[in-house]
Amino acid sequence: MDQGVFTADGCSVEVYRLLPPGDEPGIVHAAIPEGASILELGSGAGRVTHALLDLGHPVVAVDDSPEMLAHVRAETVCSKIEELRLGRVFDAVLLGSHLVNTADDADRAAFLATARAHVAPGGRVLVEWHPPEWFESVRDGQGGRIGEVDVRLGQVVRDGDLLSAVVRYSAGDRWWPQAFTCRRLAVPALEAALAETGLAFEGWRAGDRTWFTAVPA
Repeated sequence: MDQGVFTADGCSVEVYRLLPPGDEPGIVHAAIPEGASILELGSGAGRVTHALLDLGHPVVAVDDSPEMLAHVRAETVCSKIEELRLGRVFDAVLLGSHLVNTADDADRAAFLATARAHVAPGGRVLVEWHPPEWFESVRDGQGGRIGEVDVRLGQVVRDGDLLSAVVRYSAGDRWWPQAFTCRRLAVPALEAALAETGLAFEGWRAGDRTWFTAVPA
């Protein structure tokens, strides 16, 4: 079976084209002013980008995969997040996809530093993360349907604060694997990571604590 193009970090371009935007655009839209400009870090194929455009926000989409960006209908920048310096600021900077839970502390600091460098005075950084309680609940076989895509976790392994697993995406007779490792962060550790890059925790933006905002310190 031809599974299509995968990015350097193991993401299937076809999967990210199939996945619907979900609740994320509404969470972002509710946290910022009407028409606020957005820098989206790690946009993928535009799953969230396009919904934000429809809500009236000008978006600059950043990803290091040209294959992903080829499907984005917005201004795009092909760059690694940690290397990005546009010399521009935005009303909001979006760091989704649980990137703040990266296993590498240096990568986390670099991602947050990029967000801080691009948020305007009075602006907000919106971050999606895995809260600590998520790590306790993860089990093999966990998942469900997201639009037409069935998503299942398998090969779950815990090693201290690290959790590794393989996500199996399937749609019809097609399927795609994606392995990942993420780090459990307690809230004090999260606040410390924000402070080190000149950001301050502002508040939760979802009832399940999967989204929060930070502001320039």
